[in-house]
Order: sequence, then structure tokens, then C-alpha cells
Amino acid sequence: MKAAREILFSNSSEKIIVGFDEAGRGPLAGPVSAGAVILPDDFPIEILNDSKKMTEARRVRANAIIKEKALWGFATVDHATIDKINILQASLLAMRLAFDDLLSRMDVWCDSRGIKKNIFAFENLQGISDGNFCPEVPFECRAVVKADSKFPQVMAASIIAKVGRDLIMQECDALYPEYGYAKHKGYPTPAHKEACRRLGPSPIQRLTFKY
Repeated sequence: MKAAREILFSNSSEKIIVGFDEAGRGPLAGPVSAGAVILPDDFPIEILNDSKKMTEARRVRANAIIKEKALWGFATVDHATIDKINILQASLLAMRLAFDDLLSRMDVWCDSRGIKKNIFAFENLQGISDGNFCPEVPFECRAVVKADSKFPQVMAASIIAKVGRDLIMQECDALYPEYGYAKHKGYPTPAHKEACRRLGPSPIQRLTFKY
């Protein structure tokens, strides 16, 4: 496989794929997160998978490699905004913000690889989002069910989103240890629901979700 600096889409008619995915739609507490990723042609895609199918150790290792080699972005939308605009809209917003974060890294990433930034003009991009909906981005985007099991770029985005959110929930556990966020990450486990009934909602609870 040729080096990314030689062929990273610069002389190809193919679109550059931007993968999008989210993590944390189902929890009762905490933010929803999203990743946006462009993979260079020399990326070791064999390390990737749907983040839900990977062990935590594998996700963490893959996350480090993605951040080292790929062009990536990460963003979150907090629990209060989720309650205000609903979880679907919050997830799509997080994806758009993740793309904004990706753009903020582009200059440094391109310079470090000797790549011309103009190959990433929006008309050269093709978004692929996991699920049934796409974020509002300034280029064509396709929603594909189970894209996080089909497209390496979406797999990478799912890993960025999952690992980043898990780290946030571990930080929340230090602030609110009685809720057990380090263990269940805010998902509706029996232990989480029992803590909410016993203690009331935590400061990061999604109040529009039943618990």
C-alpha cells in the first residue's frame, strides 16, 4: 500500500470518506459523544471493528493509533441539551461538532504528512453515518445501518466516540461515586436505576429519560 503522502486521494476520482458515529444514545446520564474520522490509505484497518464488539483494552489501543495516524475529531453534547432538543438531535449535533473538531486539526495533520490541504475541499468529501440519519455537514452524507461494521472510517469514529465518552464517565464517577458511573457509564443497569431511586437524579442525569 502506498504511503498516504503519495496518494491520499489527491489524484483520484474517488471521494474521501468521512466516517461518523456516536456513543451514548441509550444511557440515563451523561453526554452523548461522536467521532468523525478520515483514514489515510496506509492506516492499519485490521485493528478496527465496531467498538461494541471490541474489548476495552483493544478499543483503547485502537483509539491511540487512530489519534496518531488518522485525521479525527471528537465532540460531546451534554445531558441538559439532550433534554432540551432530544437524543436524536443531540447525537446529530455531536457528529457535526466532531467534524468541526476534525477541521481544526487539519492544518497540522496535513503539514506533518506533506499533504496539500486543498484535497479536502468539501466537494471531494463523502460522509457515511451509522444509522438512519446524517449530521448537517457541507457535503454529501449517506446514512447506512450498521455502517460501524462495514466501513473502516465509521468503525474508527465509533471507537473515538466510545473511548472518549467512557473517559468522561470515569471522571463523573470521581465526582459522584455513589452512582457507579465508572462501571455502567450511565447505561440503564439495575444498579444505576436503584441508585437513582435511592438518591434521586445525579447532577448529570437526563431528566427526560425514565429511570
